[in-house]
Amino acid sequence: MTNDEGLLRTLLASTRETVLVTDGEGRIVLVSNGFAETTGLPAEDLAGAPIERLGRVDGLPAAADLVRGALQDGASRIGPVALPGLAGPWELAASPVARDGRAQACLAVLRTAESGSARREGFDALTGLPNRHLFGDRVEQALHNARRSGKSVAVMLIGIDRFSDINDVLGRQDGDRVLVGVTERLRQCVRTSDTVARLESDRFAFVMQISAIDDSVLLTEKVLRAFEQPVSLGEQRDVAVTGSVGVSIFPADGETTDELIRNAAVALHHAQQGGRHRSQFFSGEMNARARHRLEVESGIRRGLANREFLVYYQPKVDVNSRRVAGMEALVRWRDPQRGLVAPGEFIPVAEESGLIEQIGQWVLEETCAQNRRWQDEGLPPVRASVNVSARQFRNRNFVAIVEEVLARTGLAPRWLELEITESMLMGDIGAIVARMEDLRRVGVSLSIDDFGTGYSSLSYLSRFPITTLKIDRAFITDVQSNPHTAEIARAIIGLSRGLNLEVVAEGAEVKEQVEFLQAHGCELVQGFYYSRPLPAEEFAAMLRDGPRPA
Repeated sequence: MTNDEGLLRTLLASTRETVLVTDGEGRIVLVSNGFAETTGLPAEDLAGAPIERLGRVDGLPAAADLVRGALQDGASRIGPVALPGLAGPWELAASPVARDGRAQACLAVLRTAESGSARREGFDALTGLPNRHLFGDRVEQALHNARRSGKSVAVMLIGIDRFSDINDVLGRQDGDRVLVGVTERLRQCVRTSDTVARLESDRFAFVMQISAIDDSVLLTEKVLRAFEQPVSLGEQRDVAVTGSVGVSIFPADGETTDELIRNAAVALHHAQQGGRHRSQFFSGEMNARARHRLEVESGIRRGLANREFLVYYQPKVDVNSRRVAGMEALVRWRDPQRGLVAPGEFIPVAEESGLIEQIGQWVLEETCAQNRRWQDEGLPPVRASVNVSARQFRNRNFVAIVEEVLARTGLAPRWLELEITESMLMGDIGAIVARMEDLRRVGVSLSIDDFGTGYSSLSYLSRFPITTLKIDRAFITDVQSNPHTAEIARAIIGLSRGLNLEVVAEGAEVKEQVEFLQAHGCELVQGFYYSRPLPAEEFAAMLRDGPRPA
């Protein structure tokens, strides 16, 4: 033992600070009395043991992760840790001691975590991973090294698919458990010399130096495989989670940190839009499409503020009386520069950005107010159908919002129908049925839109307190020539009548389709054969005079 080592042992024996020292291989060589007392681990049991001897708490950051990382890259690390049997929030500061350019030892200090201190030091408090700020520094360092060595750098963004649904269904506490579980899997995907970070909410990131693009391809495949097994929430509860990956490469996809992170985010967006649980590398075409999407989102926000949105109405016609028996409210956007923007262009952006809820509530209120005005003018009263987005339907205040709109506009509940898509019926059936029953108690009607295209079980259909089924246009387009779709349409009509439900066929464009539907007992038809969606003033004339078939 050298004099320096003897002095260090003496100091550690006398201090109550929670300190330990490892060698360059991560073996524990010295432990303070304070560390032994705090952790309950005798110094003699730790001497010579690998740092992993400190143990791991499932799903939480371990001290070994920080120490090994500090030894590997020669940089100090600090972050929250968990030790078996140690209650309360703690953090570990691991500082490597280098000699001749190589880490020869590591000094680790365990201390009570101040509220938010890990975040201020550059680490995410929940997962112990570097946060966005520190990740940016790591990317800068990787780019600096790559420019000197002539290598490339891969920046990867990983997003948990539909994480907002997980939070909504399971609650934030279980959502946090999912994030911690995903963190542990991502740690296992990379080398200790690479950086994995949590940028925000469900968004994680990697940065790594690569010699060839195949290196990044292999890593993306490894990440996707890491999501194949459900995440355990304890108490024999598992949740299936998938993730998508977006990748940008230096120097081809950007020269700066901001460019690479931004372009990886664009690639991630396209991966999730393309079907989820897949990887996508950045391309220039994506960037152009991403810019367009941002322009559309910005335009929607402006349009909401400037009242650029309109409601058009498409009639539902009783094929026997040939009178308007109902109407569907459809949102339209009149951009000052481009004129009417196709719904297929702005609705998906509104859904992705969360603006669909604001648009949906505006359409609900405008439709109810307009319907009441027509009734006050003496026009024949008809029920108005309003589409409800999944985000609206999941809002715990949705029933109260509907009641408030009806009260504010003075429309009787029987003149309002809410349309939900079949895919929205997936999930917690009990909770969905309860929400629908609350709406029925208000007095509004409920319709399942696009029936036949989703995945709901017919065995559940009788449980839903609905009043109407709408046959998707896909089964109407060729009923006069395709026996398979004709049989499906007949079956849905028969199912509806058997369940005492109103049935509406949408998408009827020619006389033969209307005749088929009438012959098989479908009395309400919606489609271009009778009318395209019309602005309010034109629809009022149709209410007064009746439809004129094409």
